[in-house]
Order: sequence, then C-alpha cells, then structure tokens
Amino acid sequence: MLHCNMTCYNADPGLAGPRQVAAGQSVMGRSVMRKGGRVSLLKEGIAFEDLELGMRAQTVHRVSENDIRRFADLVGDYNPVHLDKAYAKTTIFKDCIAHGMLTSSYISGIFGMKLPGPGAIYISQTLNFRAPVYAGDEITASVEIVGLYPQKSRVKFACECCNQAGTIVLLGEAILMVPSRDAT
Repeated sequence: MLHCNMTCYNADPGLAGPRQVAAGQSVMGRSVMRKGGRVSLLKEGIAFEDLELGMRAQTVHRVSENDIRRFADLVGDYNPVHLDKAYAKTTIFKDCIAHGMLTSSYISGIFGMKLPGPGAIYISQTLNFRAPVYAGDEITASVEIVGLYPQKSRVKFACECCNQAGTIVLLGEAILMVPSRDAT
C-alpha cells in the first residue's frame, strides 16, 4: 500500500541508452524506488522488463492560487468554487478549492517523467476524490506498481495523493502501456 512519506531513489531520465542503475543511486533527480537489485533505464524511460511489483515513485507540489487560476484558464473550468472566495465561503468547503483534475495531474507527471517515464502511455485511470485541496496545501502524489501484464506490456498502478497533514485527498488506479526493451 502507498504511504505519502515514502522514501524514493533516483535514476536519470535522460540516458542515451540502456544503463544499469543500482537502486538508491542518485542521478539527476529522477525518483524511483525498487526493493532491491538494478533498474535498466532507456532514454524513453524504464523498460517493461525492468519493472517489478512494489516499485514506487512520488512528487511533491505546493498548490498556489496562481496554479488554480492557470489550470482554470487552461481547461476552461471557471466554476466559482475554484476562483470566487465569496462564493466558496457559502459552500461546504468554506474557501476556494483546487480542481480535482489539477491534483490528479501530478500523478500524470510521475508516469511521464519518473515511473515508468518517457514512452509510457496512459490506458486508463480511476479517481476517487476524498478530501478538498486548498491553495497552500502541499500535495504528495505517489504511485506504486501493483500489477504486471507481460502479454500486452501493461502495468497497473495504485495512485494516491495526500496533503501535508497526511490526509488522503485522492485515491485511484491506473493502467499504462510500457515499452519493452525490444520495442525501443
């Protein structure tokens, strides 16, 4: 199961070809955790064959009012619960809240840049928004491999976002298609 304060290890997303990196080795700030052994990295990301159950990655973001405004501008969602403090005070949240999809996008960033990294393709995602996210919250997004399906190079991830108090604000699962070494 995921834990918001887990320790992650580093590996390099910009390698020119396959390279073995010992778990725990720090290279250019790409966070990946593996229970033991070595990880083979491709410039496109970690190959399917090198993924294992229990591998984890995380990222931390402090949500700002500017982030919420920019996200609203990007997607066209100007619901006043996100942007109008006077309106938000009349809701059960009592203040403006971040868009749920802004929070979930931190998970996408992990998949695209950390685990499995560049080359991975989203197939599906479930999301359960469990608590509001406010400007000023520090959100830790975490993913963990919970299923490997070699027939189609698919990987199932448990996904979680927590705030600075450890409150789970989002839970979900994702399926990604991950390139194999032979496909790169």
